[in-house]
Amino acid sequence: MPQDIRTIRLPLPLRMGTVNCYLMTNGSSRVLIDTGGSNNRRDLVTELNKAGCSPGDLKLIVLTHGDFDHTGNAAYLQGTFGARIAMHGDDSEMVKSGDMFSNRKKPNVVIRKLIPILSGFGRSERFSPDSLLEDGYDLSGEGLDARVVSIPGHSRGSIGILTDGGEFICGDLFENTTRPALNSIMDDSAAANASVDKLKGMGIHTVYPGHGKPFPMEWFL
Repeated sequence: MPQDIRTIRLPLPLRMGTVNCYLMTNGSSRVLIDTGGSNNRRDLVTELNKAGCSPGDLKLIVLTHGDFDHTGNAAYLQGTFGARIAMHGDDSEMVKSGDMFSNRKKPNVVIRKLIPILSGFGRSERFSPDSLLEDGYDLSGEGLDARVVSIPGHSRGSIGILTDGGEFICGDLFENTTRPALNSIMDDSAAANASVDKLKGMGIHTVYPGHGKPFPMEWFL
């Protein structure tokens, strides 16, 4: 059975757009990449059920980074679906403390005050990852023909998932809400540009961003 990537597009708070989660399926193996925010929990569970993914079927959640709109349902799925959670260690303090600015450069004061209001990332959404992922980690043990690629820039612990077939789930390194571009919010622009350069020799043909539609990697080659 061929490996499949199913996009689950969920609304952000206050009509601020959408965020993508990706359900990867290879035979009986199901891995969810990112979980959306806690505001859209019902929609996420509905979409998982539509995909035939019920409690007990989802074995692993991989988080591309620690922001609330990607991690807000991870603790819930860990408890109700029995899924393990994996992410990079450099972003793990974000989900443990509920502070998405942990291990980032000092943000704008207004943004720091607004994000907790918008995110709803309270104590029930906080968690400790079951495992920490490093660059090059092979996901074949989870039933996927894919590996982890470290792509810092949006956050220090940002990672992507690269399949053997050249499909790349990139978290918030790129976006495609109006056109393919680097994400408009970067913690470290130099690191982001280095991550893009790193990807150019990896045989990627399709990029699956955290926000917006998939696009050809050739836009950045």
